[in-house]
Amino acid sequence: MPKGKGAKGTKVTLKTAKKAIKTTQDGRCRLTLSNMGITVFPKCLFKLTSVDELDLSRNLIETLPDNIGSFSSLRWLDLHSNKLASLPESMGTLVGLTHLNLSNNCLTFAGLPSSLGHLINLTSLNLGLNQLDALPPSFKHLDSLQELGLFDNLFLKQPEFVAVLRNITKVNVTRNPFTYALGYGEGMKKKESGLKEDMYVVHGSDLCRTCLQKCKEQRESLIGGKVVDTFEEKMKKTYSGLMRPNSVAMVNQDVWRIKEKMEYEQTIKRQSIC
Repeated sequence: MPKGKGAKGTKVTLKTAKKAIKTTQDGRCRLTLSNMGITVFPKCLFKLTSVDELDLSRNLIETLPDNIGSFSSLRWLDLHSNKLASLPESMGTLVGLTHLNLSNNCLTFAGLPSSLGHLINLTSLNLGLNQLDALPPSFKHLDSLQELGLFDNLFLKQPEFVAVLRNITKVNVTRNPFTYALGYGEGMKKKESGLKEDMYVVHGSDLCRTCLQKCKEQRESLIGGKVVDTFEEKMKKTYSGLMRPNSVAMVNQDVWRIKEKMEYEQTIKRQSIC
């Protein structure tokens, strides 16, 4: 177990980190240190050069070390639900990254380095639930990007670079000022956005029975076939990068964190009973 929690938060040791490494089904090394009360990025992680995937989500981290770019083995990085207000320039040297989740933080335009445009292998980027009103122009170089989450921010218009990204297929821009001006639930026009698909991604559990049924019927009319009962599960698997965490931001960050903790504790309790 990690060393005790105090005012400084949980301290993660190298021994603790090594024990938390698991091998994924596709053979990658994933280190999961989620929801542990960590306030400072553990420097010992830099010694784990074999780690491909790192999950530090649902902690209390406010800053990342300037040398984060030296973690060159990373292909997948999840930092959602922390307290990051800015990112270091060295993030742009993590050119091996394919998935980056920065949702539910405190990021502003000033806190995003232009070097992020160097992440040319990035296929999924989640910036939802932040305080962004613009993105660096360098993002137009993210040619590999397929999924982009910008929901619950402060955008007055859709970033222009989105229309020129060749591989982009899924964008979530709901609950921004410009989407409210268009009318809630109104999708972007294909001819205006340049996207291959119009969509907004939400959890089925956040919809009432009537709305969920309406979504199923609309999807059925689009694909010309019957919608199976596993609609929600299929959506989670297909668009997981854009849906987590809590893409429908009904509550603020602190309330959401408490809710997540309670659900986690209830899950552990049920497992211990079984």
